Amino acid sequence: MTGGGVAVERDVEVPMRDGTSLRADVHRPRTGGDLPVLLHRTPYDKTFAQTNVYQHPAWYAAHGYVVVACDVRGRFASDGRFDPFRHEAADGFDSIEWAARLPGTTGRVGTYGFSYAGATQLLAATEAPPALACMAPAMTPDDFYDGWCYRGGAFQLAFVVSWCLEALAIPELLRRGEREAARRVAVELRRGAMTLIGDHPLQDHPLLRDAGVEWLFDWLEHDTRDPYWSDVGLLRRAGAIDVPCLHIGGWYDTFVEGTLRLHGALRERGRDPERQRLVVGPWLHVPWSRRVGIRDFGSEAANAIDELQLRWFDRWLKDAAPATAEDPVKYFVMGEDAWRSAATWPPPEVEARTFYLHSSGRALSDSGDGRLRPDAPQDDGRPDVFVYLPGLPVPSAGGRSCCSAGSSPMGPACQCEVEGRNDVLVYTTAPFAEPTLLAGPAHLALFAATDRVDTDWTAKLVHVDAEGKAINLCGGIVRARFRESLEHPEPLTPGEVVRYRIDVGTTAMLVRAGEALRLEVSSSEHPTYDANVNTGAASLTADVFDALPATQRVYHDVLRPSHLIVHVAAGQVRDAHQPA
Repeated sequence: MTGGGVAVERDVEVPMRDGTSLRADVHRPRTGGDLPVLLHRTPYDKTFAQTNVYQHPAWYAAHGYVVVACDVRGRFASDGRFDPFRHEAADGFDSIEWAARLPGTTGRVGTYGFSYAGATQLLAATEAPPALACMAPAMTPDDFYDGWCYRGGAFQLAFVVSWCLEALAIPELLRRGEREAARRVAVELRRGAMTLIGDHPLQDHPLLRDAGVEWLFDWLEHDTRDPYWSDVGLLRRAGAIDVPCLHIGGWYDTFVEGTLRLHGALRERGRDPERQRLVVGPWLHVPWSRRVGIRDFGSEAANAIDELQLRWFDRWLKDAAPATAEDPVKYFVMGEDAWRSAATWPPPEVEARTFYLHSSGRALSDSGDGRLRPDAPQDDGRPDVFVYLPGLPVPSAGGRSCCSAGSSPMGPACQCEVEGRNDVLVYTTAPFAEPTLLAGPAHLALFAATDRVDTDWTAKLVHVDAEGKAINLCGGIVRARFRESLEHPEPLTPGEVVRYRIDVGTTAMLVRAGEALRLEVSSSEHPTYDANVNTGAASLTADVFDALPATQRVYHDVLRPSHLIVHVAAGQVRDAHQPA
């Protein structure tokens, strides 16, 4: 098949070391001479090649590359059994070396793809394939336990379940010829399966049991960071990655923290920081658009990743000199709606700023008196008390998730409904006196107690504009039994005050004069996370009909000064806009 000056060879066999055959589409420009290779390995159909955010492989081919789009093991045209992450290191190595031997190529290979297709690149790179010259992993984490499946010990219900059903189960059922089963899954998803998922324990849920997503139950059975996860993890193997990487993330992507950590780790270990570049926009996991949730971030937020990747590949695969000197880090500042550059992330000019929680014991909802102030408490103030009911969890309002907004709430959203609840504590700063750049991670030190052996604590950082509209920036969670270790959970002693550290998340936001920051504290965010039943039951077996109410106390007194730490640089407003 030909078109647009590009020839395509379909379903080319890619042999793996164990005899399994994968299949790829090879796109070639109809020009002479040897060309470098771009490899895209995906579980989402090579003919689609993630064109929901990228240009078609033919576009890259027309710019002087042999582009190989390959289905991973057990997906679409490829043979074998799909078992997420398990085969991607070895299969990726074999695929890269195979692509380097294709006729009409230079033997130099670059890779690209986002989400799972980002993970396939990183796992392959841990095997150090000789032909791999550079990568562009986008929207992908550094840890498949804490970041993909779980966060702070809590199961990422909406993302993981909807991803398994929409992106994996339905295509696989169709591939097997089980059309009616695929139709049932699709219909249930359209009916809002995420809102009904608590009707059964996950281990018994008929929708999941009939969908053929057996790996999901493996993930739920392994709810601690045990060898099951470390065997496929990147954390212990990232040191083996020594190729130039263009890391791409989004402030409302579920994997952005892992993207930032991985960039930082590879930059520290690498020979040259220029070999590790980071670009973070205001985007969701998908799509990468100027319009994100209820926000329009302007023309500078429009997706220009293909052009960025092309310059990256030209540099490392064709030895093209950069047009201009570029800082290793580009990040989009929301509120300013412009790009900035820096030598590192976080930017070197930012510093930590602490805000302490204050109230008279009635920080419940946005009608309460919760405040964030720079001065520490000086007395034995009353704790804020609320009751968490697992059967009536706080609903998710936007946030960081994946992959379809219809199944998993994501992006910037108004917090008015959430902040009107009495099981949400609301603490707000005074209006800022001067424009302040928020750029870096936020952490919450929370002194809290519950009357149960387990519970959850959630924290959300919110921007409040001059008119009082509150929009989420980032958030985090800790499942109390994982407070000390993700490997070895321990029950609570009911009534004991515990100091929790909650990673609230990383962001870049310009808070203008007259605007404020807000912290929401609660014990649920559903369906982003599964609702903790407060008994210590695992996510796999937890039954909401066995759940216990929990009375929660948050302390902010002289001996137990709960406080939020953010990273800021004051006086950073500018008029010039700098494109990515």
